[in-house]
Amino acid sequence: MPSARLLVLFGSQTGTAQDVSERLGREARRRQLSCRVEALDSYPVVNLINEPVVIFVCATAGQGDPPDNMKSFWRFIFRRSLPSTALRQMDFAVLGLGDSSYAKFNFVAKKLHRRLLQLGGSALLPVCLGDDQHELGPDAAIDPWLQDLWEKVLGPHPVPLNLGLNPPGVPWPSKFTLQFLKDTPTSGPEELCVAGTDPQGPPSELQPFLAPMVSNQRVTGPSHFQDVRLIEFDISGSGMSFAAGDVVLIQPENTASHVQQFCQALGLDPEQHFTLQPREPGVTCPAQLPQPCSMRRLVSQYLDIASVPRRSFFELLACLSPHELEREKLREFSSAQGQEELCEYCTRPRRTALEVLCDFPHTAAAIPPDYLLDLLPLIRPRAFSIASSLRAHPSRLQILVAVVQYRTRLREPRRGLCSSWLASLDPVQGPVRVPLWVRSGGLTFPKTPGVPVIMVGPGTGVAPFRAAIQERVAQGETGNVLFFGCRRRDQDFYWEAEWEQLQARGCLTLVTAFSREQEQQAYVQHRLRALGPLVWELLDGRGARFYLAGNAKHMPADVCDTLLSIFREEGGLSAPDATAYLAQLQRTRRFQTETWA
Repeated sequence: MPSARLLVLFGSQTGTAQDVSERLGREARRRQLSCRVEALDSYPVVNLINEPVVIFVCATAGQGDPPDNMKSFWRFIFRRSLPSTALRQMDFAVLGLGDSSYAKFNFVAKKLHRRLLQLGGSALLPVCLGDDQHELGPDAAIDPWLQDLWEKVLGPHPVPLNLGLNPPGVPWPSKFTLQFLKDTPTSGPEELCVAGTDPQGPPSELQPFLAPMVSNQRVTGPSHFQDVRLIEFDISGSGMSFAAGDVVLIQPENTASHVQQFCQALGLDPEQHFTLQPREPGVTCPAQLPQPCSMRRLVSQYLDIASVPRRSFFELLACLSPHELEREKLREFSSAQGQEELCEYCTRPRRTALEVLCDFPHTAAAIPPDYLLDLLPLIRPRAFSIASSLRAHPSRLQILVAVVQYRTRLREPRRGLCSSWLASLDPVQGPVRVPLWVRSGGLTFPKTPGVPVIMVGPGTGVAPFRAAIQERVAQGETGNVLFFGCRRRDQDFYWEAEWEQLQARGCLTLVTAFSREQEQQAYVQHRLRALGPLVWELLDGRGARFYLAGNAKHMPADVCDTLLSIFREEGGLSAPDATAYLAQLQRTRRFQTETWA
């Protein structure tokens, strides 16, 4: 290796890969290594030919998909025109983050590792496969892998004796400093400030559209275990357009009570305004954050105080704590040996960052404001399938939201930040505006007239198919087959009247599975198998497209197994040929999925 310069590139969907990458950066700097940490799509990928040592940290999203912030890199690195010697000067290592309950566990990391070898790169280590399913989480694989990594990286470049390692208990410098203002700015209502790019451009994360909420209606029965909402927004004048299969991203907020509790715990004045200054050159401030900003706005709209904190949170808290007993406990939680106890205290019961800070009051009260953005991640936007078509509902956008609430051993129920926030908004009580923008989704529907579609969407997985059916019916397409499943017809049968009306008009074939209405539970895969001859005829005889949306845990695998049995029994294919047939449907995008955990 010609240099000890290190580059860490990450592809992150939920923030875990970014957190691991920043941990790598801290450990590198503690070892006196020059290190940059960047998102893959923010890095000029053509510069890879000049990088001596690169660590790639990649999550796997959906069904083996790359995260959104590495999709451009992914397309580039798999270009067939790239020469096999393109990266011959580069030593690399790949750290993957995934969930072994999914069929394509760590698919992105494994595939990237192979591709980098094909392009001439030299692997420092075998690919690391972090697993969410491990009782200690991905750190169970990451900790020993990192030890081996530093030995490989530092082998040719030992730390000079006069430098040594920076002590692990000393806090690293904060990324930013907060410059508090003496006077409150008089620039108008702060809540209407939007960090901006071109105001004429389409809405985006940097400039969301503040969409008026038109209605917020519960669509499950009063005795149903889950609160599911059909929410409609007015997008007139937004410049947004979307097609069936697209998604809307919504930027949620923390509750006012949690904001007040956080400010009290840390001794912060919610009305105090500040500007943010990077501590090092080359570091940019979060583009979404207005300058100046009030502490109330920072905590309510940006800092994810309701997230379950990661190990790095405890590591930094331990460095900042002035209280001996609290500091010892925090050090234990951040150590490799303390991961089982951390899992029991925090990860398993889903304890939030705010709750942890309240458990360590002396430490919380001593946190310098400069460290707030190092300690807590920014609130990430949540994606929802769009459940309506502009052809059926002009200037409107609808979503179907299952409100997340469940119990652990903690006294307070656990609540999903975005779904609970949306459920709390009531446009009947007064105007409500929600920051949102749209992007292309994972499902694309046929543009060629006459192509039938088979859609399997149990529960809220039916949302994108409502948009597709509305769009296709408006275009005169009648080859629409929908398999819908729920618990009970009278409790969670979303859009029952709409489906029945379309069926009466000959625009839809609806097949339902109500799992709790008979002694033997029936699911969509059972209905699919019962109609095997129709499914085979549509797929093999009429070139139909097959779509699947819903919970990723068991349903996708069950549906795929059912399809394989249909191909064998109705199509007369051998087991290997049935598997190849399904793979061909997936490769040609005649079989598409959109699933979530």
